[in-house]
Amino acid sequence: MSGSAHRPVGRRTFVLAATAAAAGTALSGTARAAAFGWSDDGSNYVVDTGAQLVFKVSKSTGDLTSLVYRGTEYQGYGGMNSHIESGLGASTVGISQSGSTILVSVTHGTLKHYYAARSGENNVYLWTNKADTSVSATRYIVRVKKGAFLNDEPDSYTYAPTTIEASDVFRKSDGQTRSKHYSKRRVMDYDYVGWSAGGVGLWVVRSNHEKASGGPFYRSLLRHQSADGGGLYEILYYGQNQTESQRFGLQGPYVIAFTDGGAPSSALFPGTLTTPWADSLGISGYVPASGRGKVAGVGISGRNSAYPYTVGLANSAAQYWGSARSSDGYFSVGGVLPGTYTLTVFKGELAVYTSSVSVSAGGTTTLNTIALPSSNDPASASAIWRIGDWNGTPGGFKNADLMTYAHPSDVRAASWTGNVVIGGGGETAAFPCYLWKDVNSGLLVYFRLTAAQAAAAHTLRIGVTTAYANGRPQITVNDTWTSAVPSPPTQPNTRSLTNGSYRGNNHTFTYSVPASAWKTDTSQYNVLRIDVVSGSGATGFLSAGTAIDALDLLA
Repeated sequence: MSGSAHRPVGRRTFVLAATAAAAGTALSGTARAAAFGWSDDGSNYVVDTGAQLVFKVSKSTGDLTSLVYRGTEYQGYGGMNSHIESGLGASTVGISQSGSTILVSVTHGTLKHYYAARSGENNVYLWTNKADTSVSATRYIVRVKKGAFLNDEPDSYTYAPTTIEASDVFRKSDGQTRSKHYSKRRVMDYDYVGWSAGGVGLWVVRSNHEKASGGPFYRSLLRHQSADGGGLYEILYYGQNQTESQRFGLQGPYVIAFTDGGAPSSALFPGTLTTPWADSLGISGYVPASGRGKVAGVGISGRNSAYPYTVGLANSAAQYWGSARSSDGYFSVGGVLPGTYTLTVFKGELAVYTSSVSVSAGGTTTLNTIALPSSNDPASASAIWRIGDWNGTPGGFKNADLMTYAHPSDVRAASWTGNVVIGGGGETAAFPCYLWKDVNSGLLVYFRLTAAQAAAAHTLRIGVTTAYANGRPQITVNDTWTSAVPSPPTQPNTRSLTNGSYRGNNHTFTYSVPASAWKTDTSQYNVLRIDVVSGSGATGFLSAGTAIDALDLLA
């Protein structure tokens, strides 16, 4: 039996494959006969939680070298340990006990890393403090022993016979594609990842990501499966399709949690977990609850009830987010480090409001109802026709959902070519979510105008969510009028469209089309051609490209 589960912040539960509920009852730790404590075997510090879990940390590197649950070893694939990045190497490692807590401290240059155990719990609590770029630390990976769990979900990958891009995107014999980059889920959509089989669950519960980057909608690798075993990730910083600079400081706690097959205890979830027992442990960069504040909003008016709204807080030091209540827009974001933040309200994933807010330790910053200006939402403009929804995502466009967990060449993808006719009702589903210079540039959109409409100039808008290699749209109308080549907006400079992410910096291109460009015969179709232009990029799906949010012709 195989399975994976995650729990979104919005309190809905999603379970993939074998359900965690069916697998057993979750345990955050139940006392057993074994004694809580630690010992030194010469090479490792050996920590016994006094429950069902014993783990070892290398005294020389700080690697996690053993994870024994109920007498079975789960650590290790390919002869590798669990560790920061691919292993820190020589480090200073120490251990201490304070009552019912054992803390292992690892120092490697400017980086400090910690493992903590609590008496009677089957959990390992981890913190990582990356102070600067002198030490490479972008992830913690739990390396799980071969055969412990079977998995081939869309958000993980197996090494397949054919490598189709770089060294990390593979095609299986059935034509489906896999990559460790294909997480499918945004950060705000999951609290944990892992596997369940044979009455055992092994999970990594993520931290609140306050020192990570990319915001609530960011996607990054979560887990993978290979011939040698599996890996579960906590991403400290991920550079693929990244929209923000790297933040530094303490991240955590994130948790390695064992259960009797069920989901990890909700008490471990980000936004729920409290760790007053860690307040006095001396963890570098640790800020207790008393040193944090909160932002609460009475409500948000002017919302479109068809969309979820999210409130984000961000500055150069930290990021946070919370969902706005669907009934009135009330929101509350807690556990915030003191400082001044940019507050952004997102309709779907499209920013429709920004302001500044200050947070103080131990205080609550209460905001009056936020009124969203209709002019901030491009959907409020009257349009002759519109394809897609202005929500900051390519949702609804052809192949959009598949692209969060597959390569564009995947056998399950519909043809990337094909023109679109306005008026049939299926325009959005027929329009490809991505356009590439070397794949489907030159796409045609057919539409009719009334005599009055054809007698006037109009603005055409194309919204994009990200771009690769500066790909951007240039338009031609009826082969008689061609727009100038627009300047490229600021976008991530790594792969995006082929590694499961459409999320970049939302941007709207506008084109002023003169009346002389339209056909005056109302029985004839006007033809809009959209070309992708850029002098950069390679070929095929790595040629210059862009992801589409919406496009419309304004009245």
